[in-house]
Amino acid sequence: MFSTSYSAVLCGVESRPVRVEADVSNGLPMFQMVGYLASEVKEAQERVRTAIHNSDVLLAPKKVTVSLSPADLRKAGSGFDLPIAAAVLAAYEYFSQEALEGVFIAGELSLGGNVNPIHGVLPLVDGAKKSGYRVCIVPKKNEREAAMIEGIEVIGVSALREMILYFQGKKEIPSCRDSSWMTEENRKKGEDFCEVNGQGLLKRAAEVAVSGMHHFLMIGPPGAGKSMIAKRIPSILPEMTMEERLEISKIYSVAGLLSSEHPLLWERPFRAPHHTITPQALIGGGRNPKPGEISLAHRGVLFLDEMTEFQKTTLEILRQPLEDREVCIARTGGRYVFPAHTMIVGAMNPCRCGYYPNRERCSCTEAEVRRYLQRISQPLLDRMDISAEAAEVSYCDLQCQTKNESSDAIRERVSEAHKRQKQRYSGTEFYFNSDLTSAGIREFCVLSKDAKKLLEQVFDRWKISARAYHKIMKVSQTIVDLEGARKIEKRHVAEALSYRTSHEKFWK
Repeated sequence: MFSTSYSAVLCGVESRPVRVEADVSNGLPMFQMVGYLASEVKEAQERVRTAIHNSDVLLAPKKVTVSLSPADLRKAGSGFDLPIAAAVLAAYEYFSQEALEGVFIAGELSLGGNVNPIHGVLPLVDGAKKSGYRVCIVPKKNEREAAMIEGIEVIGVSALREMILYFQGKKEIPSCRDSSWMTEENRKKGEDFCEVNGQGLLKRAAEVAVSGMHHFLMIGPPGAGKSMIAKRIPSILPEMTMEERLEISKIYSVAGLLSSEHPLLWERPFRAPHHTITPQALIGGGRNPKPGEISLAHRGVLFLDEMTEFQKTTLEILRQPLEDREVCIARTGGRYVFPAHTMIVGAMNPCRCGYYPNRERCSCTEAEVRRYLQRISQPLLDRMDISAEAAEVSYCDLQCQTKNESSDAIRERVSEAHKRQKQRYSGTEFYFNSDLTSAGIREFCVLSKDAKKLLEQVFDRWKISARAYHKIMKVSQTIVDLEGARKIEKRHVAEALSYRTSHEKFWK
């Protein structure tokens, strides 16, 4: 007998459909699997045979051939155990082939016949819905995650025996419709900007950066509050839409970082890897490519503290993703694409001791300072839209009793700026001002005469690159959105230029 079940394989954060075909015939008893299989999929034959035996199902000794097609697509992951078992049992006529039609199946089997949870259920079920499946059978611990995709019936099973009885029509398993956990009541209360004394320039620069999702670099002596401000940036990020939450949750599902109890991310991600991170961990990859830190920070913030302590090759690998907003990993088995629409926030000291250019405290020579700063290349520096210098905090600032502005007040202004951008870029490929291309800048950024004159003077005097010019235009437009003005005036350009003076001061 011949039968077919239906599953999928993950390629990046997208799924590709896979047909699991099983043929049972007379001949030398054996269990053979074909179809460009990874080692964990090849091992499925032992798990499936033992799980079927321990589920009180006796299989006659026959020749069993299982094929996973298309044959030129590499199959990886442990989620094929359950669809292989379903196809084999249907070929042995334990239930009809008709019962498998329109049913998507994914899950891992233990030797005892239990169904174990797997990674990547959210994008798998989303792909199943797009492919037209009506029912999705997943591990019981993954059913809440799968149920976030509307328009497809989700059945959670905890044992192989349950699935067999379901296909035989002997057991009704209610579909998962529990949405009681989808609430914002348990959202974490983060750190607040009202706790930061002084550093008015850095706080303003952070507000502008978040308003346009611009890359942001802070330079200053140790203990000035750079990390303190970076850790409070999530508190002024605007709320995500449901579409963004699902998009980010898919990435975390593939990485295996979603909770089975609360499988939907409510807050924008904030990732802060240590400076010893490898290029592969930062950008993504591996034998079976998985998202790296830059993709896990999608639609949120990737904070690089002590930026000059990162390996130079690790930092340089960020250059292309910062422009393309995605990571493309090519392997012999295929091409994997991970989204990386991320706001980079960096913090660094201006020299090894941290106090340059204060010669009363700095003990570094000019050559040592130059070598230290050269760890950040000019092409990477050009990609940082905003850079601001952190001044040393005075005693008066620390003892100040004046109430500082709260994150909620700043967040309100940021949200208004985001709404203006959303309205302006409706129907285009752009989300924020930082996404604008040169054509988008010409279309949406309107300069006054005085603003044009100032930009022309600076362009000639500073010898800035075309990329730096576009960055200045984007930041100017963000300042306009924060103010609620109609076009870019001289004062907006002047403020945007002030966020690049540290480039001139330290690197030129």
